[in-house]
Formats: sequence, structure tokens, C-alpha cells
Amino acid sequence: MKRLALVLPLLAAPLVAQPRYDVLLKGGHVIDPKNNIDGRMDAGVRDGKIAAVAPSINPAQAAKTIDVTGLYVTPGLVDIHVHAFYSTGVPNAWAGDESIQPDAFSFRTGVTTMVDAGSAGWRNFESFRTLVIDRAKTRVLALINIAGFGMINDAIEQGDFDAKEVARLAGKHRDVVVGVKSAHYRLPDWGSVDAAVAAGQAAGIPVMVDFGYFLRERPYWRLVTERLRPGDISTHCFRAPVPWAGEDGKLYGYLTQARSRGVKFDVGHGGGSFVFRNAAPAVAQGFYPDSISTDLHAGSMNAGMMDMPVTMSKFLAMGMPLKEVILRSTWNPAQIVQRPELGHLSAGAVADVAVWRLMEGDFGFADAAGGRLQGKQRLLCELTLKDGKVVWDLNARAAADYRTLGPAYGIREGIDHIVPPH
Repeated sequence: MKRLALVLPLLAAPLVAQPRYDVLLKGGHVIDPKNNIDGRMDAGVRDGKIAAVAPSINPAQAAKTIDVTGLYVTPGLVDIHVHAFYSTGVPNAWAGDESIQPDAFSFRTGVTTMVDAGSAGWRNFESFRTLVIDRAKTRVLALINIAGFGMINDAIEQGDFDAKEVARLAGKHRDVVVGVKSAHYRLPDWGSVDAAVAAGQAAGIPVMVDFGYFLRERPYWRLVTERLRPGDISTHCFRAPVPWAGEDGKLYGYLTQARSRGVKFDVGHGGGSFVFRNAAPAVAQGFYPDSISTDLHAGSMNAGMMDMPVTMSKFLAMGMPLKEVILRSTWNPAQIVQRPELGHLSAGAVADVAVWRLMEGDFGFADAAGGRLQGKQRLLCELTLKDGKVVWDLNARAAADYRTLGPAYGIREGIDHIVPPH
């Protein structure tokens, strides 16, 4: 009877409903190109997944509601050209001191997925995975360089190609390897590109080519119309030596031919691989890049490129609509690297979300060759969620007014709160 007396009050107690959402982003303008959403919507997150995107969700259903009125809500950005093999200690190398620590730069720019673009080759990829990929909070995917030691220097990338070993490693590390990289090749043949394509063919993954050195024996137009396969990627597509427009200002026909074959054009801005002279006429004539990416490294982040929001803002300044810019920074690159689970806000998708302020004013943007373009809009990342957790919060939107939290807030459990004597 005594035990029953203890249980009866529990049975009689009212059941407390669990919140339907862990986090609710309320009042924002959602742009989700995959699902053709471009308007005022709320977004609810539960257990690290997108639970709902709807015109109105009751805040009473959420454990935490974040007011994002007047801001844009998008999928977390997918930057498919960065350099993140920062742990080698090699000076002046993309596989070394020029690389960046992913978590130090990703979330504050709305980026939740980074793809390292071949910093590591087949000889040192597993070290890269152990030292960087598996330790980062950012989702880091990778292209394996066809050259054995990757991007230590240009000389290293002129040989030591092994398509079979790259394909083997890609299969072994299929959860993070999304492609093969060929870069900085100086010789007049197609050795680096052909080896990378052979590896990509064997592994069933795309190839990204940084054409590096432009030679008469292997012109760029042949790369994109003959050597690359459908789904393969030409990065640094707006680099100065790439032929874009004739004297009449019209784009060359080979570009449309390459796109019709399924070749993808990636920005890969970098420190020296983007000029408005090429990008502006392409945008004006409706030939948008398939993906916007940074080629992020220590040099480019402190030069005209800066980061993903600035690179995206340059395309706004050139006249590309915001929805198209978001498409090429989220859903398009996710598809290009064969990760269709990323880059969108579908119910059940991973809750990687970026929230943006679209600032209005007078802004100047630089290319990689001293060119300047004036624009009226600039994107600023206000808030980032990775797997449903707030990982960047510029204006403390997810925090509460400290005056409402009580006198003991912030005191760690197990540590005495010792009051000094009067």
C-alpha cells in the first residue's frame, strides 16, 4: 500500500507535452532552391534534422525560438574548393601553411560543408583524414590529388600519378572522398588530366581540374570539350587566361558546347584566379557558373576573395539574382560532389542552415588582378546551424536577456559560489 501511495500521485500528474521542435527560426525569408521555396517561411528543427518549413509555425511548439525577421534563411553553404591540410608544417604550401583550419573559418561565413580540393595526394591522404577531416566540426569532404604528395609545390604535381591507388583510396574512404584533383601541370601533354580521369572513372567520382598552365599544345577549349567527362569540373573558370569573349563581346561557342556535354564550371576565386573581365560578360549573357566557391587559403582570404559571402556578393553586384547565387552555393555544389543529402531544407535533411542579412549600401569588390566593381548589396552571415546546433551567432539571437536568467546563471555545477564577507 505504501508503494501504491507513492505511485498514485505520479499517475495523476498531468503529462507535459514535449516540444515538437528543438529550434524554430521564425519570420525569415527562406530561399531553398531545390524545393523552389523563395518567400516568408518558418523553419523547425528537431534531432539535428529539418522537421518542417511552413508559412507559420507556433512558437509554443518549440523549445527555443529565434527571431530572424527581416533576414534570409538558406541551406548551409557547400564550398567545393578550399585548402584545409594545415597540419603538415610545410611552409608556403597549400598542403601546409597556406591551408586553413576548417572550424576557424567555416561557420562564421555560413559554410557548413567544405571540400578540400586536392591538398593531399594518394601518398598522404590518410594522414590528412586522421589529422584534419576526422577532427573538424565542419563537415570536410575531399578530392584526392592524382599526384602522390598533393599540393606541396608545383614540382610535386608534375608526376607520381597512380590512378589505381587513388581509386582504391576513394573506395576505402567513400564517406568523405568525393572526387579527384588535377592541378598546376606544366608539361605540354595531358598526363595529369588523363590520369585523374582514369581514377575518377574507376571510382565513379568526378574530376576537378585546375588547368594551371595554359599551353598551345593543350588549349583550354580542348579540356572542356574533349578531355573532361559529363560531371567533371573546370575550376578557376573565370581565370584571366581562360578565353571567354571575342572582340564583339559575345561569349565563345565552345563554352555552351562544353556545358551541353555536362562539364561543370566552378568559380574557385582564389588569390589569382578570378577577373571581372571574364565573369561580368558571362553573367550578363546568362552563362552563370555551376558552383560558386572560394579556393580558400591563407593568401586568398586576406586578398580580394576574402570569403564565401563576399564572393557571392560579387555575383549579386554583377547582376545575378539572389536565388541563383544561393542555388550555386548550396544545392548545385552538393549535386556536383554527389552529396544530394546536403544543400537543401527538405524535411528529414540534415539541419545545416545559414541566416543572412542582405545589406544595402555602397560596397566595393576586388578581383584577383586589381580590378574593382561597385555594388549595392552585400551578404553578411548572422547565424549558422550545423546538425541543428547553433555554431555561429553574430548578434546573439539564440541567447536570452541576461536579466531574465536569475542570479546564479553561468555558475558551473560543482563549483561553490563563494560570497565575500561584508
